[in-house]
Amino acid sequence: MGDDLLRLGDEDDRVAALRARLAGMGLVDGSPDADLDTPDGPSRRFDADLERAVRAFQQQRGLSADGIVGPGTRAALADAAWVLGDRVLEHLPGALAGGDDVIALQRRLLDLGFAVGRVDGLFGPETAAGVAEFQRNVGLEPDGVLGPDTMAALGRLRPRASGGNPNAMRAAERIRAAGPSLDDKLVVLDVVPFTTDVPGLGADAARLDALGSTAVEAVASLVEQGLVEVGARSLRTTPGPERERAWASNRSGGAVCVSLTTDASTDPGAGGLSTYYYGIDAHDIRSTAGERFAGLVHREVLARTPFADGGCHARFWDLLRMTRMPAVRIDLGCVTHAPDATALGDPEVLASVARAIVVAVQRVYLGPEDDSPTGLLSLDDLRALRDRPDSPEG
Repeated sequence: MGDDLLRLGDEDDRVAALRARLAGMGLVDGSPDADLDTPDGPSRRFDADLERAVRAFQQQRGLSADGIVGPGTRAALADAAWVLGDRVLEHLPGALAGGDDVIALQRRLLDLGFAVGRVDGLFGPETAAGVAEFQRNVGLEPDGVLGPDTMAALGRLRPRASGGNPNAMRAAERIRAAGPSLDDKLVVLDVVPFTTDVPGLGADAARLDALGSTAVEAVASLVEQGLVEVGARSLRTTPGPERERAWASNRSGGAVCVSLTTDASTDPGAGGLSTYYYGIDAHDIRSTAGERFAGLVHREVLARTPFADGGCHARFWDLLRMTRMPAVRIDLGCVTHAPDATALGDPEVLASVARAIVVAVQRVYLGPEDDSPTGLLSLDDLRALRDRPDSPEG
């Protein structure tokens, strides 16, 4: 176990601090103001109650609810500590301020009619531009910095009725304006290296690693071939931290992003296809375009393969959070689940998964007049749509 992880059974001052933080959120019994250094302070033992509280926090924040406090959960806890007005916010390239206060600012500006890009809790250039435009409108120096004067001006104004989610409407319009053809659209493929992290597998771990990695690589290659057949282009991300892969995806100008991996579980009965899109339940935030894309992929794959339905879920993972195009993460079953392992070893199933992904990409851009029920469109149908006389390429 790495020193940077906290999990069930650990006992030290970090656990006491974690318990106090979660007590302040009402997720576990205790006082958030208790002195950590007194006998009556928070318990230093990571017990079952604290694990349940960690899982509940992770679920609220769109993280993998494994009950283990690693870098992602620790960062989310830090984000949750900030309240709008606690600090000055400004855009610092390479060191973006993040937190719940940034989310509150982004939502406030959107409600007032100022564009900030995606509500992602990161003070990036689009958010700074939104702050500057707000400042310009209220007669302040448009420096894009949220300081005391700008915060006071925000507090004086009431949001206008927006008539819906402006970001969702902008995303829908971008997709409509892109047109139905996939010709020259770029699909970013993010192939996630797979390594089982399940104790007790012994020598079987290497075999399962190979099964998961081989299956994901096969699907990625088949998706690339299918995209070429329907006129699209593809680009793979370079292995590295999620943020770097997201930034590279954005620089590429990709139309959509598809992230592929498999899963593993300590429960041999846990399995099925799971898909993920950007969202965080704690703030009722969703990427509407990402949710629609993930739903299309999920239903197409389920309709064409034997995988069980593992659900379509909102997550706050950096790759989904920071990409500026509709993005989906696909977990192609669990290698530790016997039916999934069989499917992942079947070339026909993998080919069906790849066809389903290509079809789902096309369906993102089809209007109601050209779309079809789930599971019916083939690559031949997509080629026919592309070649028909009334298409731009026909």
